[in-house]
Amino acid sequence: MKRRAPQVAIKQEVHFVLFCSQTVFVKRKEKIAMEDVNQLFDAAFEFANYPGGHSEATAKEFLDRFPLPVIFNALQTETDIPGFVSTLVTCLERVFKSKYGASLIPQYMPVLQAGLKANSALVKSLACKTVTHLLENCNETDVSPVQLVVSNGIYPLLLQYIINDDDEVAEAANKTIKSLARFPDAMSVIFPTDTNDATHLGNIAARSSSLGRVRVLSLIVNLFSISRNVASEVKKSGLLDLLEAEMKSTKDTLVILNVLELYYELMEVKHSSEFVPQTSLIQLLCSVISDTSIGPIVKLRAVMISGRLLSKENIYNVVEEACVKALISAIDGSLESAEMNYTDAPEAALDALGQVGSTTKGASLVLSTSPPAARHVVASAFDRNAHGKQLAALHALAYIAGETRPKSNRIVDEKAEESLRCLIYDVAAQSTKLTPSGLFLSVLQQSSEIRLAGYRTLTALVARPWCLVEILSKEEIINIVTDATTETTKIAMEARYNCCKSIHEAFLCSNFVDDPRRLKTSEKLQEAVQSGPYLSKKYRNARPEVMTGEGF
Repeated sequence: MKRRAPQVAIKQEVHFVLFCSQTVFVKRKEKIAMEDVNQLFDAAFEFANYPGGHSEATAKEFLDRFPLPVIFNALQTETDIPGFVSTLVTCLERVFKSKYGASLIPQYMPVLQAGLKANSALVKSLACKTVTHLLENCNETDVSPVQLVVSNGIYPLLLQYIINDDDEVAEAANKTIKSLARFPDAMSVIFPTDTNDATHLGNIAARSSSLGRVRVLSLIVNLFSISRNVASEVKKSGLLDLLEAEMKSTKDTLVILNVLELYYELMEVKHSSEFVPQTSLIQLLCSVISDTSIGPIVKLRAVMISGRLLSKENIYNVVEEACVKALISAIDGSLESAEMNYTDAPEAALDALGQVGSTTKGASLVLSTSPPAARHVVASAFDRNAHGKQLAALHALAYIAGETRPKSNRIVDEKAEESLRCLIYDVAAQSTKLTPSGLFLSVLQQSSEIRLAGYRTLTALVARPWCLVEILSKEEIINIVTDATTETTKIAMEARYNCCKSIHEAFLCSNFVDDPRRLKTSEKLQEAVQSGPYLSKKYRNARPEVMTGEGF
């Protein structure tokens, strides 16, 4: 434990100098003796490194002993104590995280403004975080925090940090602006109607370096993710178009990858499909994937973004089918491109097709295009010569067959269903297994992770009568899916059980239910379903053994 210096009274006078030498704020005078600096450091060190969170009472107790002006003044004291500034900064950050500490911030806005203009990155980062705490802990009875930020000229400083400062300060400023954007009355500040306004994000991006522009684009994506209303403001301000403009205006691979990474984050946002496709993003992705002059790493990222974009059900309500088909065709073409046959590129492309096929409309399109893009998925799903591709393809086939869709939506339109059936039978005919049942059994006889993917695939496929016939034709398949001792991990046990339950449900709805030759199969399936995913016949009568514990 760090030795604490003896308590010495802090001598208070009438003079207080702020962080910035150009700014003097006369509040009250605090002159700190060296022994008092040691006392403050020891207490701040304990407060900053205390495990867990601080209560409001402990935060108040600390500030009663060391008022904020004392701490601010100490930050300007030259001392040879190692880690002195960083300890006080961490301490203040924890103080302002508390509601009590945050309630004091409005009283020190000039100090905060001066801190934002400091030379120290630590102090600037602390100042940004302090503004964030102010925004996150305001009460309805308080003065509007947005008004405090605007009246003290803080917002333009935050923007300057994003484009000019180091990564830590820029990230802190980004988070602060994101917190500010949660207030409805901040919309006019962050999204000025005048496109020539100095704080308009489009103008800032235009006059920034490539790094600064990427940071501005990252801020735009963060703002877009807050809510549908903020996303609407982003779209209305034309800021989404900046991502496309950046992609088209540069040949810098690193910048392109950064923008694609932002698009990837954008696709995670729930309301992204409502706004993003209204841009020419789909055409842009098509051109990137199909451009022979673009490197495979960039193409791969574009393929992954395409899968995520087309995995949203409501996107098909706002995008023309021809555009979607063109993008699916581009992904299909990437699987036939020699330059994409490196490391995990084929697996990522197969996964993208699976993501597209996870929706009802997407599954219909990947199965019914000419030639069907799903042919790559089916062919790789039963290819034992490439483990990674087979694993990715089996999961993709499970998506396309509807494993994640509601049971009522697993079967798609007639043309797509016929395509799926023909693809699987064609692959079987060209293999040594000859029948789909042979392919299914082969999958279930492989490694645990392949079996898990196989369970998912059969869970969805068995909704088709032809697949049920194939499964029932191999008693070994029934034996595997009904055996609770087959798997040893929880996720695999549950996947096996779900597969068994789906087969049983399909069996009960079929003509085989009254076939006396299938009575044994029916009983085996029913018993396995009733036993649940974890209880096996082998261990059903097991009893815990109780004995006296051994001494130490």
